[in-house]
Amino acid sequence: MSDAAQPTAAEVRAAVEAVKTALDRHLAAVERRTGDDDPAVYEAFNELAAAAEAYDELLYDRYDEVTPFEIPGADDSLPPYAGPEEPNALSVLIRRDYAVVEPQRLLAQAQRVEAAEFEEGADGEASGTVHGALGLLFGEFEPDEIASRHKEFGLEEGDSTLWVLAADEPAEPGEWLETPFEQPDPQQVVCRFDVSSVFDDDIEDDLVEDEDDEEEDLELLDAPEPTVDGGSR
Repeated sequence: MSDAAQPTAAEVRAAVEAVKTALDRHLAAVERRTGDDDPAVYEAFNELAAAAEAYDELLYDRYDEVTPFEIPGADDSLPPYAGPEEPNALSVLIRRDYAVVEPQRLLAQAQRVEAAEFEEGADGEASGTVHGALGLLFGEFEPDEIASRHKEFGLEEGDSTLWVLAADEPAEPGEWLETPFEQPDPQQVVCRFDVSSVFDDDIEDDLVEDEDDEEEDLELLDAPEPTVDGGSR
């Protein structure tokens, strides 16, 4: 980063003052909380997280230093539920990511589908490209079947998430089809389920730490007991 692009010392000082103010507001909100899901506490938490992140970035850009603490981002958890107490409808939002790791396997599977779908001599050439093969396979198989058989199709699973949103009334037919993936209201989410290799890494780290602790315990157990020389009576 060039000197011209660096934040000024005054900007860094203003950012740290903003953190102090956010800390005071967060504490005040906690002291006045009306329950476990008090929206005022949630809002104060988000403001504190944003102020701390801004300060950390400016501190690094100006002085090449970082703060010794980390505040989770606001997207790490859902806000308090504010949807209907007795939902009459729900929406299920699912996202699954895949990597195409074996294009030839993908193309071969698509060619089998194409051979079964088109009569001999028909012009079925969609399986000749990766995007065409994906269109054929996802048009032939249900998403859940692809999820369970993804390796057969040359795919590798990435992150996935499932959100269940509550609503007062079902949507009108065709109402949201033009924009089906607009950002949902997090306060309408009843529950969500996330799958990510990040969680596996966290578990592996915990297992390694547990193994290290067990080894230390075993070493302590194997160590000879201290002796006390009390002399002869």
